[in-house]
Amino acid sequence: MSHAPLDPALDEAPYELQKHLGFNLTHWDVDYARLELPIAPHLMNRAGIPHGGIYATLLDTVMGFGGCFTGDPNHKKLALTLSLTTNFLSRPKGQGLIAEGWRTGGGKRTFFAEGTITEETGEVIARGSGAFRYRDTRL
Repeated sequence: MSHAPLDPALDEAPYELQKHLGFNLTHWDVDYARLELPIAPHLMNRAGIPHGGIYATLLDTVMGFGGCFTGDPNHKKLALTLSLTTNFLSRPKGQGLIAEGWRTGGGKRTFFAEGTITEETGEVIARGSGAFRYRDTRL
């Protein structure tokens, strides 16, 4: 499935965790989002591979974005994670991680999503699923 690059009008300023980890939102559309993260020393565990928490964070983030697209930078939709399942399948051999998330269902207040992390060689590193609740932005 091919997706258009991120519309520059929808590119939000990076928040602090995003700046620290170094990932970027590269595609965002209805029911779909994609993040990219170069593998760097501060992401590694004791074994010298990215820490599992990095994969969980990327999946949580990309699935949340996947369910929150509005197409309007003045109308932001936010979500809270209700549940998150992460399955670790392989370890990266390349230099970067690619996280993709898809909204798979839901309704007015909650949605469900699935996500996959691969790397530039195509190796599937992790998969996840989650349930999310839309956040009341008036708070």
